[in-house]
Amino acid sequence: MKTSPQEAGQNQEQFLKVMSRDEAIAAFSAALQPGTLGKEVVGLRDLLRRALAEDVYAEVDTPPFDRSVVDGFAVRAADLATASAGQPVTLRLNAEVIHCGHNPALPVATGTATPISTGGPVPRGADAVIMIEQTEPAGTGAILAMRGVSPGQNISFAGSDIARGQTLLHAGTVITAREIGMLAAVGLSEAQAWRRPRVAVISTGDELIQPGEALPPAKIYDSNGPIIAAALEENGCEPISYGATADDPVRLEAAIREAHRNCDAVILSGGTSKGAGDLTYRVVAGLGKPGIVAHGVALKPGKPLCLAVADGKPVVVLPGFPTSAMFTFHDIVAPALRTMAGLPARQETSLMARVPVRIASELGRTEFVMVALARDAQGYVAHPIGKGSGAVTAFSQADGFVAIDALADAMQADTETDVRLFSAHVKVPDLVIMGSHCAGLDAVSAELLKRGISSRILAIGSLGGLSALKRGECDLAPIHLLDPASGVYNMPFLSDDLTLLSGWRRMQGLVFRKSDPRFVGRGPESAIAAALADPDCIMVNRNQGAGTRMLIDQLLKGQRPAGYWNQPRSHNAVAASIAQGRADWGVAIRPVAEAQGLGFLPLAEEHYDFALRKDFAPGRFAADFASALTDSATRLRALGFEPASL
Repeated sequence: MKTSPQEAGQNQEQFLKVMSRDEAIAAFSAALQPGTLGKEVVGLRDLLRRALAEDVYAEVDTPPFDRSVVDGFAVRAADLATASAGQPVTLRLNAEVIHCGHNPALPVATGTATPISTGGPVPRGADAVIMIEQTEPAGTGAILAMRGVSPGQNISFAGSDIARGQTLLHAGTVITAREIGMLAAVGLSEAQAWRRPRVAVISTGDELIQPGEALPPAKIYDSNGPIIAAALEENGCEPISYGATADDPVRLEAAIREAHRNCDAVILSGGTSKGAGDLTYRVVAGLGKPGIVAHGVALKPGKPLCLAVADGKPVVVLPGFPTSAMFTFHDIVAPALRTMAGLPARQETSLMARVPVRIASELGRTEFVMVALARDAQGYVAHPIGKGSGAVTAFSQADGFVAIDALADAMQADTETDVRLFSAHVKVPDLVIMGSHCAGLDAVSAELLKRGISSRILAIGSLGGLSALKRGECDLAPIHLLDPASGVYNMPFLSDDLTLLSGWRRMQGLVFRKSDPRFVGRGPESAIAAALADPDCIMVNRNQGAGTRMLIDQLLKGQRPAGYWNQPRSHNAVAASIAQGRADWGVAIRPVAEAQGLGFLPLAEEHYDFALRKDFAPGRFAADFASALTDSATRLRALGFEPASL
């Protein structure tokens, strides 16, 4: 008898017993016992990335006839046994010319030759082809052969590439463009392939809006649905999108049951955490036997993962955050789906790299941390990409990930560890840029690409960038650091082995809502005084190590107003917090304030420059970067920045 959603809700606690990763995989595999779903005939046009279900045999020879591989003359090799430049042999030309697709009508007799094009069938009597460059005309209807040829020379014989009856491709082969060409070459227009699993994709949550629609307050775009669908295609499945379903018990259950009925597997995202609004697992528990086999896995990211098997079909509820969803999908779910699609296991590629900073971890959970690779004098360096499980860009910036054991509370700085790569081939970019991020960097990196130079930008703050540069882990460090003692930007922070490349100037200022009387009509000092005098006036700060944070601390002179410890890592986050009413004021650059329709009181024009090692400065990429800066001037001004004199 099937469990009702109400009964499943009463037993919620049993589904939140956290299992280890290995226990969860074993339970899921034992319940599902994944296997292929049957064969189907697939046309050549649709075979790409499919797995063959049967061996494929050649029904014809390839090439199907003896053919010339050069432009020249079909001849008898014995006729040219004595031919040389000093003693050429004269051959009479037969009265036909053999082109591709032309079936020869005349044999090549002793002392004769037939003109033939590359790919043309070799005529009867001929056993070699002499290249046209090795002959000369000898009046009308004859040639002089200036060199001898051996039997079979310049001929590709029938079946020399593929022989009739040969096993062309084995079952299990994953079809690429190369295999498509092989099948077409022997005249096959279709082949038996394993049926692709039809996998329903359902996003859940009241907060979801589909891409392309207007974004109301407190809503987010459904990015998980498209991400999961693309990942399914990459792993041999046919995604069936059911869109996003609100947290309504009736609608949610109807959507899940329809998906389970019509598809081979169901993947949902969201609704896995313990809470009154999380209904998904209750519906999943009532779909069929054996039901939920794991709800809560000792992983970070990915703890809320829910794995179920309902009447032989996998039903998976991925965590709602994109990074968590993708890690758990690729690590635990994709292997089972690949088996169902007849695909081989994905090839894991890894390399050893040094992690330069300490990464704190939570005891009791295996933690996966995405990293971007760079090089130093000793080898690879893996920089953590700490954007959190809610980030959608982390995967695009990462080369792979490192694992921290569940029994460890941290990975210590300078640990040499194994990095599992997301793709088989890793290419460290030509330029690694680490430090303070700015929209202007995107303009410069675009100019670099025009020069064929790739770059990677990791936003770790001005001070973090300088530290990485001194350790030799990056090529350039964008910084905007004001020395309070001298009032000079950036230069006072350089060690003797570093130099500075001027970048651009950008105006920093107080940012506030234009309707706020505590700021409107005031100068910066008066506005800050009014904000500090009102305990209900909430600020939004910047992260430690940011150049803007140093400016803010100078303005506050040791005071810690409400909101001081709210420390986002970008100007955009500061402006969004103010525009949406979570904070009342902060410090950001003018273009960001204007984009959000906020008020702006100028404080100081800051210098956004680039630190680099002196031993790097003469290099090719340094010159190219300086040139790209110059060529980006127009775009930088359009973004609201003023290029410095280069």
